[in-house]
Amino acid sequence: MDSNTTKKIPDLDKIGILNAKIHYQLSAEDLHQICLARGQGKETSTGALAIHTGKFSGRSPQDRFIVKDAITENEVCWGDVNIPFESDDFDALYDKLTSYLSNKELFVRDAYVCAEPKYRLNVRAITETAWSNLFCHNMFLRLNEDELEHFETDWTVICAPSFLADPIIDKTRQGNFTLLNFSRKIVMIGGTGYTGEIKKGIFSALNFILPVKEKILSMHCSANVGQNGETAIFFGLSGTGKTTLSADPKRKLIGDDEHGWTKENTVFNFEGGCYAKVVNLSEENEPDIYRAIRKGALIENVVFKTGTNEVDFSDISISPNTRVSYPIEHIDNIQPGSVGGNPKNIFFLTADSFGILPPIARLTPGQAAYHFISGYTAKIAGTETGITEPQPNFSACFGAPFMPLHPTRYAEMLSQKIKEDEATVWLINTGWTAGPYGTGSRMKIKYTRAMIDAALSGELDQVNYQNHPVFGIAIPQSCPNVPSEVLNPRDTWNDKELYDIKSIALAEKFKANFAPFKEFANDEILSGAPKV
Repeated sequence: MDSNTTKKIPDLDKIGILNAKIHYQLSAEDLHQICLARGQGKETSTGALAIHTGKFSGRSPQDRFIVKDAITENEVCWGDVNIPFESDDFDALYDKLTSYLSNKELFVRDAYVCAEPKYRLNVRAITETAWSNLFCHNMFLRLNEDELEHFETDWTVICAPSFLADPIIDKTRQGNFTLLNFSRKIVMIGGTGYTGEIKKGIFSALNFILPVKEKILSMHCSANVGQNGETAIFFGLSGTGKTTLSADPKRKLIGDDEHGWTKENTVFNFEGGCYAKVVNLSEENEPDIYRAIRKGALIENVVFKTGTNEVDFSDISISPNTRVSYPIEHIDNIQPGSVGGNPKNIFFLTADSFGILPPIARLTPGQAAYHFISGYTAKIAGTETGITEPQPNFSACFGAPFMPLHPTRYAEMLSQKIKEDEATVWLINTGWTAGPYGTGSRMKIKYTRAMIDAALSGELDQVNYQNHPVFGIAIPQSCPNVPSEVLNPRDTWNDKELYDIKSIALAEKFKANFAPFKEFANDEILSGAPKV
C-alpha cells in the first residue's frame, strides 16, 4: 500500500473488497504521472492529461437505476428516467462487483460535496483507474489534513469500467450500469469509463436528499456573484452556454453546474470543480475555460493536431461530447467558499436552433414555472436520412435525467423562492437568429453577454417591452450594446409568414411535451403556456 498522506489508509475489507492494493489520496500530479507511465493518457501542449473513456463517451441514461425500497418507493417519480431496481438484485450485483475488485490495485479518495458546511456530505470514491480518481479529485470538494483525520463516510462511489454485468443474471439492461441505493448510500458504476457517470451519480443522490430531507432546492445550474454581492443563476442543458456565460471575468464564479438554494437564503456549489464541453473551444470566446486546461486538468476524448500534442478542439471524430474537468481554482475569479446570497436574476438558457425564441425575454412567475418544467433546447439537424430540420429537446427542470422527484416538486420550490426573493427570470436564446440552423446564424456571444449584463445592471428595467404573439413572453425593444434589429426574432426572418407558421409549430411542441405534467400544474403555471 502507498499513500500521498500520512493518514491511515482505509480498510476496504469492511465493505467486501478484500486484500486490495490501495493508492490513497494521491495528488493530482501523482495520478497524472501514473496514467502517463501506464500508457493510459497523453500530456497536452498545455500540461493537461488527455484520456479516452472507451466505448462510452457520454452518459447512458437507460442504464441508470435507483433501488426501490422503503426510502424511495413513494418519493421517486418512477418511469423511463428513474428506472426501479430491486434491493436483492442490487445486493447480489454489489457482492459480485466487490469480489471482482478484491486483490486488485485500486485508487481511493476521500472528499465531500456541498460547500455549505451545514449540508455537506462526505464521499469516498473507489476507482479502478487513476484517471477516474483524478476526476474525483477535481470535481469533489477537497479535504485538508485535519478533515481527513476525522473523516467518516456518508456515501460511497465505486467505479469499475472493466466490470461488465450479465443482463440476464444481474437484471441490468446491458453490461454497463449506474446504480443508486439510498438505503446503503452507494453509487455503483460498472462497464463504462465515462467520468460524467460519477459526477451525475452523486448529483442525482443530492437531488433526492436535499429537497426531501432538508427542504433545499437542488438545481442543475451555474451561479456567479457580482461586485454588488448579488447572485445570478443560469439554468440550461448541455450546449446552451451555462458554463461559458457564468465564467464572467467581471463576476466571481460560485460554480458551473450543480447548486443548492437553502432555507437560509444562500446558494452553494455542490462541487469543487468544473466539467465543461470543449467543442470548438477558443481563447477568444471562452478565455476562462481555455486557460483552465493546464496541469491538473483532465481532458476527455479529444483529438490532437497531426504530429503534435496540441488539441484540435474542432475535431469531434471520437465524440461530439469532448470535455475537460478541472479544479475550480483553475478559474481566476472564484467566489470564496463557493457560497453566495439570494439570486436576484435567474436565466433560463436555450439554444433554439429553430430560430423562433427571442435572444432575451422577461418571464412572469407562471411562465418561469412553465419553462422550467419544459426545460427546452433544440438539437441541430443531423446527418441522418430524413432529418432536415432541428429537433426539439425537452428535459424537465433542465436536468430530467438527474431528478429523482416529480418535476413539479422542483418547480413549486423554485416558484416559491422566486416570489419570496422577488427575483427576475429571463429566457436567453443562445441559438439561432434570422432563420433556423442551416439558414440563419447563431447569436453572437458578445450580444448574449451584453444582454445578460444589461439585465444584471438593471438597465433592462428602463426599456419598453413587447409580448411575443405566440409565447407571450416580454421582449425588450432596446438593449445597450445590442443592435435593436436582433431583439425581435420575427424581424430577422426574410419570410415573416414562415416565421409565424414555425412559431406556432414550436408552441405546439411545447404543449405536447407539457401534456403529462398538466394535471399536476396549478392555474398560475398553466397561464405560462404559449397562446395557441
